[in-house]
Amino acid sequence: MSDADKKPRKRLAIVTTVWTYQSHAQHMGDRFLVGYPWNGRWHRPEMDVVSLYVDQKPAGDQSASRAQEFGFTVYPTIAEALRCGGEKLAVDAVLVIGEHGEYPSNEKGQILYPRYEFFEQIVVVFDKDGRAVPVFNDKHLSYSFDKASKMVAASKRLGFPLLAGSSLPVTWRLPNIELPLDCQIDEALMVGVGGSDAMDFHALEAMQCMLERRRNGETGVKAVQMIEGPAVWQAAKDGRWSRRLLEAALSRSQSRTGIALEDGRTQDLTHSGELEQLVKQPAAYFIEYTDGLRATLLMLNGAVTDYTFACRLRGQSQYISTLFQLPPTPNVVYSASLMHKAQEMFATGQAPYPAERTQLVCGILDLCLDSKVRGHQRLDTPQLAVRYRPSRASQFAGAPTATA
Repeated sequence: MSDADKKPRKRLAIVTTVWTYQSHAQHMGDRFLVGYPWNGRWHRPEMDVVSLYVDQKPAGDQSASRAQEFGFTVYPTIAEALRCGGEKLAVDAVLVIGEHGEYPSNEKGQILYPRYEFFEQIVVVFDKDGRAVPVFNDKHLSYSFDKASKMVAASKRLGFPLLAGSSLPVTWRLPNIELPLDCQIDEALMVGVGGSDAMDFHALEAMQCMLERRRNGETGVKAVQMIEGPAVWQAAKDGRWSRRLLEAALSRSQSRTGIALEDGRTQDLTHSGELEQLVKQPAAYFIEYTDGLRATLLMLNGAVTDYTFACRLRGQSQYISTLFQLPPTPNVVYSASLMHKAQEMFATGQAPYPAERTQLVCGILDLCLDSKVRGHQRLDTPQLAVRYRPSRASQFAGAPTATA
């Protein structure tokens, strides 16, 4: 192939809060700088990082050294990064990473990362320059459902593909299962760990990527509630969540604590009473979908350190369950799975799955935290009438349809 026949490499701008060791910017930005393992090969994206905006530069900042090593420029504003110091948009894609750094929190415990504010500045450039390019937004669209909805609306108004969210929907699963498209789900339960907002988002989006495959796709959420403490165990006795589903989910866990750490014996956390002893502050998120499905997220800090899912399909006696596998630090190769999806969108101009998934999860979490600060009330959520269809193909790493 002659030089004239070669396709020009795409140009990528990165917009982030901080770039330090083990930050999301380092995990994700480095994938585009040095590549990552994928399907048995070392994969190097066919695009170049040409510009960077970094909002904060704490001790350990790596932005200057990465720029020097890989030949891109760190700009003082988002607009300059997108225009590469010129007058017009000069990149083919934008990677937004609004995680880590020193930012205030609100009364709900949400860290006010400026993802929406970054996105607004990007859209201003698109509007002024008369051209828009694909945008990937790491994790939440925003801590605010209203702001998240404005972001999705802006992408539709200007006609550029938008992808967002967590690595859990695209990481490996053990076992390697996908729910049938247009299945009927009778009940579902997710188990996660972490704290409100930061880690609960991961668990909620992992659950949503499974539930969206039910009959008629996603039609929205009509009510939510978050409860904590002993009320979580009482809710099981009252039939609000299923011990049998919990058993199916925990059967996939690879990180049980308690007696298992003391002498290696197996343990039945669902019926022995040990779960209640290990988990000092349980939390339960109850989600009532408009089509009648009820789903539960249990946050069980102290019992496990991973994320598992279980559900029962209509007409089937056997429960379906899986583990969302998160390989350990420092490599966290699950971030490569997420960046592979970002790269796919940057290359094709098509988002592999809908941003509305992340929009809805942002709303579920935002309203559940409202429930928490309002005394754990059940809240009607007509604003969460978000409708979308999932992608037909499975999108997680190792899925039978995944390709190099």
